[in-house]
Amino acid sequence: MRAIDLTNASWRKSSYSNPDGGECVEIAPDLPSVVPVRDSKDPARGTLLFETAAWARFIDEVKRTES
Repeated sequence: MRAIDLTNASWRKSSYSNPDGGECVEIAPDLPSVVPVRDSKDPARGTLLFETAAWARFIDEVKRTES
């Protein structure tokens, strides 16, 4: 996989993240082919990259199992 520069990525914290600092997941949804995901408590630790279609399937499945 090619290197992706996330220096100027616009990160958004999940609405399910705990406001007290626990379980904080952030995504950068503005990239065309991947969705980067990281732990907002420790962003330097690393980023997971998901293909956009795989991320969409994951979110759909989470929503389906919540209802």
